[in-house]
Amino acid sequence: MSATPAIELRNVSLSFESKRVLSDISFALGAGETLILLGVTGSGKSVILKLILGLLKPDAGQVLIEGHDLVPLPETSLQPIRKRMGIVFQEGALFDSLSVFENVAYRLREEHLEDEAAIERRVRELLRFVEMEPAIEKMPSELSGGMRRRVSVARAIVSDPSIMLYDSPTGGLDPVTGHTINVLIAKLRDVQHVTSVVVTHRLQDAFVLANYFFSTEKQTLVPLKPIRPPDAIAPTRFLVLRDAGVYFRGSEQELTRSPDPYLRKFLA
Repeated sequence: MSATPAIELRNVSLSFESKRVLSDISFALGAGETLILLGVTGSGKSVILKLILGLLKPDAGQVLIEGHDLVPLPETSLQPIRKRMGIVFQEGALFDSLSVFENVAYRLREEHLEDEAAIERRVRELLRFVEMEPAIEKMPSELSGGMRRRVSVARAIVSDPSIMLYDSPTGGLDPVTGHTINVLIAKLRDVQHVTSVVVTHRLQDAFVLANYFFSTEKQTLVPLKPIRPPDAIAPTRFLVLRDAGVYFRGSEQELTRSPDPYLRKFLA
């Protein structure tokens, strides 16, 4: 594993007008690792994702992606770095006027890939990965919420990103459908070895990602213990935001065993 973190925030602070949103935030995430971002609504979780993408600039501090500090870079220099990242929004954010095929192919066309046969092969490969190839000609309005979310995952990974960002990826979905999204997140992590940042309000989803891995043999999630040692896959870490700062960082075990009253209430 590279010694350079995939994602690192160093003493990042950000305010919107007079409201302090983030204050002196620091964390590092190694290649292939997963960070679960937790906190109450408005605690700055989605803002951190926008900083990682370079869509926002902090008032102070550094945002480093694979060793590159985004803060001083102009927009033109950010584009190649953003190509290394994919993001999945809660709403799916598909283009309603484009078919499933065209939604997934959109980024390839943006990158001026003109080989239509190559585009179709890549789109079908990704739709098979998310188990949505039969819906290739459908429009987003014909899809359920879970299906839209799976197509958005396919679109996000079309350029083979090394980093995936998820903003409440199971929000608004029923538990069964939400589980299929968790399986996809774990599949990308464990098969493609992508670095993942997952914003979620559903603690159960977070604990599933921390305690299960995707088995290529069984094509589903299986318990991390005792089937294989816990160091066989990159670790999942937790970060809890409160009052614009980092209130907790550590493992799932450290989180669930903490006697801290706020954390106990948060986890209840």
